[in-house]
Amino acid sequence: MKYIKILIVIFCLVVPAFIWQFFYNTSSSFGYFNLEKNKEIGLEVLGEEMVDDKISDIEKDILVEDGSTYGSLMKDAGVDYSDSNGIYQSSVDIYDLAKVRLGRKLKLFYDGETNEFKKFIYQIDSEEILLVEKNTEASSTDFLWKTEIKKIEYELKRKVVSGEIKSSLYEAALRADIDTRLIIELANIFQWNVDFAMDPRVGDTFKIVYEERYLDGQYVMPGRIFAARYVNAGENNDVYYFEESEDNKGYFDGEANSVQRMFLKAPVAFKYISSGFTTGKRYISAFHTYSSSHMAIDYAADIGTPIRAVGNGTVVSAYYNTRGYGNFLTLRHNGIYTTRYAHISKFAVKAGVKVKQGDIIAYVGNTGNSTGPHLHFEMIKNGVKINPLREVLPPGKSIKDENKERFFENIKNLQEEFIK
Repeated sequence: MKYIKILIVIFCLVVPAFIWQFFYNTSSSFGYFNLEKNKEIGLEVLGEEMVDDKISDIEKDILVEDGSTYGSLMKDAGVDYSDSNGIYQSSVDIYDLAKVRLGRKLKLFYDGETNEFKKFIYQIDSEEILLVEKNTEASSTDFLWKTEIKKIEYELKRKVVSGEIKSSLYEAALRADIDTRLIIELANIFQWNVDFAMDPRVGDTFKIVYEERYLDGQYVMPGRIFAARYVNAGENNDVYYFEESEDNKGYFDGEANSVQRMFLKAPVAFKYISSGFTTGKRYISAFHTYSSSHMAIDYAADIGTPIRAVGNGTVVSAYYNTRGYGNFLTLRHNGIYTTRYAHISKFAVKAGVKVKQGDIIAYVGNTGNSTGPHLHFEMIKNGVKINPLREVLPPGKSIKDENKERFFENIKNLQEEFIK
């Protein structure tokens, strides 16, 4: 009986000590409730995640809506004026945040522990973002914010799609479950060879080799088209993307000739040509008058339809013309060609601005002596108005002889894609 009592005493003293050592002793390397140790192995203790000492940043997305500005959006988001203005001033030389676009987002990041505003991101376009971060090492003469433009790093997947025209190219894309943005790009590439308002026929086919872009595993948009074939009335039209040099990259046919021309076939996506090029008198019933001639092409289109520069050039003028043209823009391409755009609703550029082929310069309207929404388009060659639909346009630069072997080797595998 004496020995049993001694064992009970030992048990009461030793077991609690062992339990304390195992579960509660934070200085022990094996204590279950050792907070420091558990942080290392990633256990969850009392509802706190111990995987990382640092609490994640808090992100707030602000949508750019109609009528809003960078300043008003930042103010409504509760950002201090000093921070808002500091971000603007530090980035204005590389990107002016006054030009934030409708539908885009301002991404604001706050420290998860202190709630301090620390980072700002704005997506400039499909290729780049503006990143502005607090400069923790700034001196009294430095900006408190450091700014850079970064390329968006997409995950790229190669893909091949095809379709057949039953009624239109757009409808064919929908039937084949093809992203319509890819079809728009296809039409842009072939615009010098195929008039998609007039040429497509039932039975025409197309095939596209391109890349898809993904972010965080989610599909975002189609990327570059590497090669494409459009069969129009039984005739193959093939194009291949190739970069000969920084000054000559784009789409070429199978013979290494550029498929691009000096001018686009049309400056606007139009419903129909409402008035052609004439040199004789014509009666305008809407104004009960005769016009000596109509040395231009009128493209019927909805008000607000974007008007594109048909070629590289400089905006000579953009103003309201009182001689019937309404809002009127002139674009000088070189010493030979000039183009004019009339009845515009709104300008997208100002005089003196240099533009590239395809840039939006204005929007279709109904200003001046106009019988309905349309674009009045003139082309002038050596000071004389000409019919742009009949002008044989000079091609872009072909690939140099010394680079053709590299081009043909580059497109060999792409050509095999069309045979499969």
